[in-house]
Amino acid sequence: MYESLKGKHFLTCEDWNKTQLDIVFERALELKQKFYNEIPHLHLPYKTLFMMFFEQSTRTRNSMEAGMTQLGGHAHDLTADKMQLSHGESAKDTAVILSRMGHGIACRNCFYGIGSDYLSTMAKHSSKPVMSLQDDIYHPFQGLADLMTIFEHFDRNTKGLKVTISWAYADTHSKPLSVPQTQILLFPRYGIDVTVAHPKEFPLSKNIVEKAYKNAEVGSGSINFTENMDEAFEGANIVIPKNWGGFGYYDIDEYLRNETDCKKEMKTNLEKYHNWICDERKIKLADKHVKLMHALPADRGHEVTDEIIDDENISIVYDEAENRLHTAKAIMSLTM
Repeated sequence: MYESLKGKHFLTCEDWNKTQLDIVFERALELKQKFYNEIPHLHLPYKTLFMMFFEQSTRTRNSMEAGMTQLGGHAHDLTADKMQLSHGESAKDTAVILSRMGHGIACRNCFYGIGSDYLSTMAKHSSKPVMSLQDDIYHPFQGLADLMTIFEHFDRNTKGLKVTISWAYADTHSKPLSVPQTQILLFPRYGIDVTVAHPKEFPLSKNIVEKAYKNAEVGSGSINFTENMDEAFEGANIVIPKNWGGFGYYDIDEYLRNETDCKKEMKTNLEKYHNWICDERKIKLADKHVKLMHALPADRGHEVTDEIIDDENISIVYDEAENRLHTAKAIMSLTM
């Protein structure tokens, strides 16, 4: 089974079966223990990873770069201004050349209606594994870290665990749909009961929701939707208050044709929902042992209050962020 993962692309958790994902989690837990005990684990000596970032990053960039160093290799930190991308070089040409020069390509491209297709094109033409560092549809590395954190704080048997993924207000930027969409696709495969709360103007993509229902049926989990944040928090074991843009409200072609108007409408809709915040009142609706998760960076005071995210009895966001390192190393060590 390990041999079958060599060279495998990691664009979405959907392309990996549960047996393969379980191997990833076992490797991640093993590497985490070695990291804590300062035991060398040079799975990728002298190997090269090319990291392409179209957007800013803290956890993703550093988990990949530090991970490659700890595995014995080296990561090139590339941005569009450091490459010929700004001059129109194609995804195909970039993938062909970089895959001939190194051992893996990792890319973040979250432009709506563009990112996932860009990564898929790279994977089609790369002779080495291509890894998604987030696109407009999926954020697979975040999904792995989330589930690993759930395993550590609850149990590997997550059947019946209630997780609430709730849209929350934020005014920093229109965040991609990729984090909640990855979570609703992945969590039910492990028997988790997921409740998603969002205002009607901020839905997730219809095709992703349909696939999530199918994953829940196969994995014996469940998916439920509500437009009431309080209702979603009731009895939850884990709450994930996270803003995402209203991209799913539009057909992709419509959005790309009228991007300026759609963004203006999203901003207008956003201002209706300042009260969608994880605060002390809402957290009291959840299970008394509830845990807070968030992919970070959190829009403090908007998505979640300081008193909740800084409460060490509730918040496990730093464990979640740290696990980005260990899951990234697991994927790289198995595929490269």
